[in-house]
Amino acid sequence: MAETPPRVDPVPAEWWERLVARLIEALVFGVFYYILFIALWGIFRTVGVLEVFGGRLPGVFAWVLAGLGYTVYDWVTLFRGGRTFGKAIMRIRVEPAPLASREAWKRVLGYPAPAIVMGIPVLNLLAGMFVFAVGLLILMDKPLQRGPHDRLAGTIVVKDHS
Repeated sequence: MAETPPRVDPVPAEWWERLVARLIEALVFGVFYYILFIALWGIFRTVGVLEVFGGRLPGVFAWVLAGLGYTVYDWVTLFRGGRTFGKAIMRIRVEPAPLASREAWKRVLGYPAPAIVMGIPVLNLLAGMFVFAVGLLILMDKPLQRGPHDRLAGTIVVKDHS
């Protein structure tokens, strides 16, 4: 009679593993933002609209585009396999994986979608406070360490089986 392998319950990822995964991604998308900013600065300067809104226009557009790109990227990776490249490096993943399209959208609208408005004055403060609150709620939710975006989508971030 064949033995069934023992069931391994998922172990929630530590808060710092999730943070490092997002910081890795933020570094890459930060580079993407600066490339967009420089390109848009050149375009807006060439067409003569660089000084509109006190010279903030290239930054606002770059943040919106980079934030939108990050949000779509996060959705695609959750929809396809439950792991971004930052999560892969940290050996954590979102369960259940892959997510259905609707649940993936629910999760990314809670985070990282607020990054879309980070370049817009006043909205950037609100988005920053929201993202900070999400981080605090992850720290306070014991033992699963789920944020509001996890709860909304019915997900949990877990460590890979070793």
